[in-house]
Amino acid sequence: MAAAATFLRPSARAALAGVWLFWSAPATADPLPVFEVAPGVFVHAGRHEETDAANGGDIANCGFIVGNDAVAVIDSGGSPTIGHRLRDAIRVHTDRPIRYVVNTHMHPDHALGNVAFLPDRPDFVAHVRFQAALAARMDHYRQAFDDAVGTAAATEVRLIPPTVVVTDRLELDLGGRVLDLVAWPVAHTDNDLTVLDRQTRTLWAGDLLFMERAPAIDGSVLGWLRTLDALAAEPATRVVSGHGPPSAPWPDAAVDLRRYLGRVVEGVRKVQAAHGTIQQAVDTVAADEAPRWRLFDSYNPRNVTAAFAELEWE
Repeated sequence: MAAAATFLRPSARAALAGVWLFWSAPATADPLPVFEVAPGVFVHAGRHEETDAANGGDIANCGFIVGNDAVAVIDSGGSPTIGHRLRDAIRVHTDRPIRYVVNTHMHPDHALGNVAFLPDRPDFVAHVRFQAALAARMDHYRQAFDDAVGTAAATEVRLIPPTVVVTDRLELDLGGRVLDLVAWPVAHTDNDLTVLDRQTRTLWAGDLLFMERAPAIDGSVLGWLRTLDALAAEPATRVVSGHGPPSAPWPDAAVDLRRYLGRVVEGVRKVQAAHGTIQQAVDTVAADEAPRWRLFDSYNPRNVTAAFAELEWE
C-alpha cells in the first residue's frame, strides 16, 4: 500500500509548538477499564453523556493496539485525566513503548487526552486538516471544557501540534503488526481518519460510526454517506466506533447510522421541495428515529439544520 504523509523534523515540531492541548497533571493510578476485543486490541467504551464534572470527559471510545515492538493509542479521551487513565491502562497490559498517538478527528472528546502521553515522546498522528480545524475552534472548546468540568482544569490547557499528518494513506508498523491509516474526504468532519489493524481485521472508525448515541453532522451528510459506502469495502470483520459498544461486526454495524442519515437527507429534501423553512424541517425530519438514539433531542435539530444548509445548494 502506498503511504502518503508528512513527517515533521524536530525543528519543525518546535516551530509549531502551541497547537495541541497540554496539561501536566500526574498519572492517576486509576486505569480505565478496557476490553480486549481481539488479540492485542484494547478498547475503553465511553459513556453516552455530554461532558460534565462527574464523567470528566469520559464520553467517547478510545484504546490502544499492542505490537511486538510498540504501542499505538487510537484516540486519547475527552480530558487530560482520561488520557492519564488510558496510559495507566496500557501499562497494566504492556511495558512496550508508546510510539504513536493517533487521533481519528479533532473533536475534544477524542483528543484532549493526548497531553498525558507527552512523557512517552510519541509521534502524534492526524489527518492533514486536523490542526487547522482544532485551532479554529480551540477558544470554544476551552470555554466549553471550563463550563463543563471546571476552571481549574481549563486554565492548565495550552496548544501543541501533531508531528505526522496523513494526506491520503499511511502504514504504521508496531513490529509484526501493521496499521493502515486512511484520511477521508469531508464526512463527519473535514478531518476524519480511520485505522485498520491488518492482523485482526479490526477497523477503528472514530466518529464515522456512531452506535446507540445520536450522531453529529459536522461536515457533510452526503459526504458521510459516500464515505460509509467506501468503508464497507474495507477488509474488516469488526469495528470500533467512536461512540457505542467496544466492538461490533462490520459492515453490519453501520446499518442504523446509514438509515438515520438517509432519513435526514430524504426528509430535508421533502421540506425544501415544498418550500418549507428550516424550523419546519427541524420540527419534523427524522422525528420517528428518536427512540433509537441516546441524546437525540440534543443532536437531531443540529443535524437537520446542517443538512438543510448543505442541501439547499444542490
